[in-house]
Amino acid sequence: MSKLSATMLIKSATSPAGFPREPKRPFIQEKRSGVRMNSRVPVVIEWKDSAGGVLREEAFTRVVSPNGCMVVLQRNLALEQPLRILNRATEEIISAMVVSKGVEQPEGWELGIKLIQPPHDFWGLEL
Repeated sequence: MSKLSATMLIKSATSPAGFPREPKRPFIQEKRSGVRMNSRVPVVIEWKDSAGGVLREEAFTRVVSPNGCMVVLQRNLALEQPLRILNRATEEIISAMVVSKGVEQPEGWELGIKLIQPPHDFWGLEL
């Protein structure tokens, strides 16, 4: 290696002040927030149809977090569909919205639900 090449390598591995450069770390963007827990919580999902009628479906969560859950419903709801969730274990009700849709499973559609202004303990679990 020539003296010039060695000098270039040293310069690229050091800052302008001569200190070793920090290795670049990959930028990772978190799409989710909070802890998730596999938990089967009995819920009732309520939403309004296009005519304004209220529809209800009994379901169970698969995963819960302080900010939402994943449920499986027989009906395929639209993204951003407003709804309400009744937690059968605590009898609490909260407003929510569909934020993601998975593939159809034999038991129904996997839907990601975001809770609107969730209290700390909506699920009655330590998360």
